[in-house]
Amino acid sequence: MEAAIVFLVLVIIFVSRGIRIVPQQSAFVIERLGRYHATLSPGLNLIIPFVDRLAYRHSLKEVPLDVPSQVCITRDNTQLTVDGILYFQVTDPHRASYGSSNYIIAITQLAQTTLRSVIGRMELDKTFEERDEINRAVVAALDEAAFTWGVKVLRYEIKDLVPPQEILHSMQQQITAEREKRARIAQSEGLKIEQINIATGQREAAIKKSEGEQQSLINQSTGEKQAAINRAEGEAAALRLVADANAQAISLVAAAIQKQGGNDAVNLKVAEQYIEAFGKLAKTSNTMLLPANAADVAGMVGTALSMLKQTQQVSAAPTSGNR
Repeated sequence: MEAAIVFLVLVIIFVSRGIRIVPQQSAFVIERLGRYHATLSPGLNLIIPFVDRLAYRHSLKEVPLDVPSQVCITRDNTQLTVDGILYFQVTDPHRASYGSSNYIIAITQLAQTTLRSVIGRMELDKTFEERDEINRAVVAALDEAAFTWGVKVLRYEIKDLVPPQEILHSMQQQITAEREKRARIAQSEGLKIEQINIATGQREAAIKKSEGEQQSLINQSTGEKQAAINRAEGEAAALRLVADANAQAISLVAAAIQKQGGNDAVNLKVAEQYIEAFGKLAKTSNTMLLPANAADVAGMVGTALSMLKQTQQVSAAPTSGNR
């Protein structure tokens, strides 16, 4: 009975040491009698108890590694405190087990030395502008060296670049001066544009004003010209109407003379006008001019009638010629 119990215990110990369950994204390195034998894949695996032993356990997941901060000196002899984070993954469990005694420390130290070398080739201003270039240079250097350790370096990211306080103060002053410069430039450009706009507006206003005055003068002269034309046409029309009226009056007088008793009527009219004219002279003036034969009214009337007959003969001459 005791022997059976001992045998059962040995079987349980043997089975527990001979069965290995490997999780997903993990790898177990097995040594047989102190020498590398195999790498167990995820799942259920069997080994020989007391002959094979589990030497190393590796995770095949991507691992973030915080690289401690360090002081780096730039090309222009400026100190920078730099820290970053490194992402790597175990790709060869065999090399990761036997290629380095501690590949994590090796990767960390190599990342720090590579970072100091890359920053040492740059000036201070470039370190802030070329972060991506620094990250690529560190990854390339680490990936080449980490291959023998069974590790793949995926990427490196700089977290902080901290210059000394004096440099930070001078950089702040430079930024402030640059912003003030831009503000002054923007203000001067605004004033320039404002002056240009004001000058342009004044010039356009002066042009519009001169054009308006010119157009006003043109309209005024055109109006005066038209008014003068209208006055001249009115005066000409008035003269034509007066002339037509005189012509009609003369025609009517001539026609009346040709009728029976016309000469007697003319003699009477001329005598009345003669007497009326001398009467007006007596009323309006103290001095009177009289002809030598003022007493001979009949002679004067006869003289006027002879002159009227001569006028009638002259007026009738063209008519008889036309006949």
